[in-house]
Formats: sequence, C-alpha cells, structure tokens
Amino acid sequence: MPKLSVTIITKNEAANIGDALASVAWADEIVVVDSESTDDTAAIARRHNARVEVRAWPGYVEQKNHAASLASHDWILSLDADERVTPELAAEIKAVMARPADAIGYDGFRVPRVNWHLGRWIRTTDWYPDDQLRLYDRRVGRWAGRYVHESVSVGGAVGRLRGELQHFAYRDLSDHLETIDRYTTEAAREMHERGRRAGLLQLAGHPPLAFLRNYLARGGIRDGMPGLVISAMNSYYVFLKFAKLWELQHRK
Repeated sequence: MPKLSVTIITKNEAANIGDALASVAWADEIVVVDSESTDDTAAIARRHNARVEVRAWPGYVEQKNHAASLASHDWILSLDADERVTPELAAEIKAVMARPADAIGYDGFRVPRVNWHLGRWIRTTDWYPDDQLRLYDRRVGRWAGRYVHESVSVGGAVGRLRGELQHFAYRDLSDHLETIDRYTTEAAREMHERGRRAGLLQLAGHPPLAFLRNYLARGGIRDGMPGLVISAMNSYYVFLKFAKLWELQHRK
C-alpha cells in the first residue's frame, strides 16, 4: 500500500503551524521547509515530529516542489500552515492510501476548501468550494505557476474528495486588505509579462460584474453582511489588479 508524506512550507507561522500539524498527525511523514523564520515556527514543527529543513525563500512554486522532493514517499499531501485537514477529509485520504497502488485510479485528487472569515465559514461567493488539487503522486505531478495562484499539474486523471480543507486565511479585514495589495501587485506583474493590457473596460466594467457574480449569482447575499463585505472585497481585488496593470503599462 502507498504511504503518505505531508509537505508544508512556512515563514513565521508560529501562530498557525501547531494546529496544521495536529490535523495531519496521522500521516506517515511530515516535511516542513521553513524559509528562515524569526519566530518559533521550526521549533514547534519539530515538537510535532516533523522533519524540518531551513531554506532561503526562492518563491512558492520552487519551494513547494523542493518540499515534495524531500519526501520519503511518492504520494504527497501539500498543506499550508493556515489550513486544517478535517476528520472527514482525513478519513477519505486514509481510504485512498489503503488501496493497492495500482488500484487508486487517479494521479491526484482535488479537495473542497472552505474559508473562515468574519466569524463564519463562507460557503458562498467565489470562495466556495474553492477546489484545490493537494493530494497527488509526485512522480507525475509538479507545482507550476509564476507569481500568484500556483497549482499542481498532473499527467493523468484527477479525482475529487468530499471532505473539506479548512482555511484560516485572514485575521481580520485589515489583514485581508494587506493580502489583496500584495497579491494584486503580483497578479498585475504576471498579466503584464503575458501581454495583457488594461483600459476603461477592464477598470470600469470588470469590478461591478465581479460584485454581481459573487453577491447574486454565487449566493453571497445568503451570507448576510459577511457575504456583502466579501463580494465587495472581491470586486476591489479585480479593480486593483487592473489598475496596477494599467499603471505598469504607463510607467516610463
């Protein structure tokens, strides 16, 4: 039967890493690649019996592929420090790993991720089900991407599990805004390098459409005030991304 390695990359995640590791304590191996944290992240990981390597930060894709290369087993569950594997998801993963290697039937599995924000689990807007391909066979799968939204690409069929992966992405709205600022900078940079351009249509048209999609079509209205706030923040993300792309176009 195949065995499972959990990989996590970290940077100053002392507040989160303990709970993340506790949620995968059942795995055959846990590998943490820490990017020179200045807090107790590495020490906490070692207390949870994780194998820890400290390595300078090269970027998300390279760091996650490096973590997978360190694993003792070919099947990888990639976890972020602010995520938790629910008991239901753990049971499904264990059932997959209990099959003979030639009977698994897939090269990877997507899992639905649910985000905690503004005092509740958000199961509306573009945030849900937020499927993530996190369980994969490293012999046929690798992380790919440029600056934002990296993902695993596998060579064959991909299945889907039902148990949720819990995500504690933001402490509060201020943290949410800071994250939007960072991610839109990288998203605009990536679009600019790919030849995308922004004009009046993108800046004036795309944000309100994003709001309507999130709030009405994707059910944010059902989540009350949190649904309204998240829909507005998603619209702001779209606006800021295209505004920064426009700025890059006109920068001398």
